[in-house]
Amino acid sequence: MDIDELDIDELDPADATARAAWHDVMERSVRAGRPHALATTLAAFEVVTTAPSTYYSRTWLRALVDDEVVGVAELELPLTENTDVAQAEVHVLPEHRRRGVGRALWEELVQRSRAAGRTRVGSEVTVAAATGDDDRGGAYDFARAMGALERHREDHLLADLPVPAAAADPAYELLLWRGRCPDEHRGAYLDMRNQMNADVPSGELDREPPLLDDARLAASEHRLMQAYDVRVAAARRCADGVLGGYSLLFVPHGTDYGWQDDTLVMPDHRGHRLGAALKAANYADLPAEVACVHTWTAPDNTAMHRTNTALGFRVVERMYEMEAVIA
Repeated sequence: MDIDELDIDELDPADATARAAWHDVMERSVRAGRPHALATTLAAFEVVTTAPSTYYSRTWLRALVDDEVVGVAELELPLTENTDVAQAEVHVLPEHRRRGVGRALWEELVQRSRAAGRTRVGSEVTVAAATGDDDRGGAYDFARAMGALERHREDHLLADLPVPAAAADPAYELLLWRGRCPDEHRGAYLDMRNQMNADVPSGELDREPPLLDDARLAASEHRLMQAYDVRVAAARRCADGVLGGYSLLFVPHGTDYGWQDDTLVMPDHRGHRLGAALKAANYADLPAEVACVHTWTAPDNTAMHRTNTALGFRVVERMYEMEAVIA
């Protein structure tokens, strides 16, 4: 393929056929050579493309050769915090790699980011767990070739269900809910979510943590529930009814897996083995067809790694958060 034959255009979010084709190319690209890859489901993609967010602006690009989509890209622009940053993804079908498609998409993303006043572009790349530091693979090498530097790393872990039981400290009771957080727990849940956003390990990334209020939480819950079974386990101290921790789990509709998002124990409630108890309670409540759970943990988060290992999680991939300065 001659690069002059390549056309790049913008996905029309109103075109259902084009949306499905974009998602198909993304999914095939992500899963190529990665047996444990986790890709955005079509249902989740439909939500973000057809119901724009108040907090992020998103654009989807297509790379075409003879009207065939051979690569895709996504540009996300935060609108309320980190307004100097863009987040980008580039995916190219394996048979069309190393022909300039990825570079062309990246350069278009950088041009659009600069036009939007952004000075940094972040991206995530994932490689096999066995990959060494000197040979991380094509996606990592591509990011470096585009001028991006590694800023943070997380292990991608996988656990088969069921996991070993993890009893809660008898000083606490566990609460489970699905979907929207009940009104009686909403204030405490917001406090914990914001604590999590402030505490989450981020390596050398310079990011302003998002601040959730009730309106932003409600908007997030509404959008997520359209594509996921949203499950929360929370720990409540029996003596005073104070919530001391939570664990958030998503099961994409129509799939046989879940993915673990936040797990937080508030500082005053640590030392009671609540993290493992919260995760195990969520997993035990899953329907039988859910066979495994994915999660991500920073390598230096030793406490959470111990918790995950005890539950049967194993490292299957490495995820690197990269960043390029484009000012």
